[in-house]
Amino acid sequence: MSTDSDVIAEIRRAVQALCADFPGEYWREKDRERAYPTEFVQALTESGYLAVLIPEEYGGSGLSISAAAAILEEIHKSGCNGGACHAQMYIMGSLLRHGSEAQKRQYLPKIASGELRLQAFGVTEPTSGTDTLSLATTAVKKGNDKYVVNGQKVWTSRAEHSDLMLLLARTTPKEEVKKRTDGLSVFIVDMREAKGNGLEIRPIRAMVNHATTEVFFDNLEIPAENLIGEEGKGFRYILDGMNAERILISHESIGDARWCIEKATNYANERKVFGRPIGQNQAVQFPIAKAFAATEAAALMAEKAAKLFEAGEPCGAESNMAKLLTAEAAWDAVDTCMQTHGGFGFAEEYDVERKFREIRLYRTAPISTNMILSFIAEHVLGLPRSY
Repeated sequence: MSTDSDVIAEIRRAVQALCADFPGEYWREKDRERAYPTEFVQALTESGYLAVLIPEEYGGSGLSISAAAAILEEIHKSGCNGGACHAQMYIMGSLLRHGSEAQKRQYLPKIASGELRLQAFGVTEPTSGTDTLSLATTAVKKGNDKYVVNGQKVWTSRAEHSDLMLLLARTTPKEEVKKRTDGLSVFIVDMREAKGNGLEIRPIRAMVNHATTEVFFDNLEIPAENLIGEEGKGFRYILDGMNAERILISHESIGDARWCIEKATNYANERKVFGRPIGQNQAVQFPIAKAFAATEAAALMAEKAAKLFEAGEPCGAESNMAKLLTAEAAWDAVDTCMQTHGGFGFAEEYDVERKFREIRLYRTAPISTNMILSFIAEHVLGLPRSY
């Protein structure tokens, strides 16, 4: 009888084998052209990995978040990048936990099969940033059958490669709510119908190939049946899924860090200067060893957060600390990898410069490490709220 650890070990082996078909050359070409890795995403979809958290009754695998985390970790440890599709794993959580049975039956089986992609998350706005409670995009109800949306979102990644969007919009004016967290609602937007009918997507060319965009809403009509849960309670629905997001992305960072450490170690053993491997020098050894220790320590926090999540225990502090520690560990690891390679680290063919840019993202997104430190100070340590 197989255990959860056996299942996860087999998943790791299978993901490694899949990623072997997408070597550095594939990712360099996509990065160079800022192109979406369609073939890679399709391979993950066909293998069922993007549906791992969807319950079996809706066509998914119904596995734990630890299984999903292992998938993303191995993707990044193999030198690949899950950023093109990782949101498909956690965005659907709001639908799964708070959607009606009719909504779940309508969307989840098609998301599980890959017929529909739900990986666009419309939350951040140009004027509010991470101050989600100040967002200005509005959804005004007209009659009993529709809402009309106006506003703008930014850093909405994968909108061009998604059929559905999860949208957070204001349904009650800010000045009319009793609590700051009220008045926001979550909707499913069918972008196949919306494009050209009140929805416009504009790509943002960025430092990394993340297929990110800004999205404009101009009197976009959404059926009232696309409201998830109760009107005005959307902020808590979004918060409910953030722990999963942080846990999964933490494991991506762990995978990245381990790729960098292995890359640096191999190069330090192979590269000879003055007749001996550069790894024989303590100035090269020690930073790699330090990065390894920091990565393994951060991985323990990420694993702890995942176990608490699976047990249904509060895990906000642990999920945020995991995101902080793994992002910092990965950044230290890639900086060390770059330094170990010297000038060759800047050459495209070594993949280090690509990883350098990709890994830097997670110190800023989906939440800045500074915001996490503020959260820990106020909500864990009980320090005064900072401004």
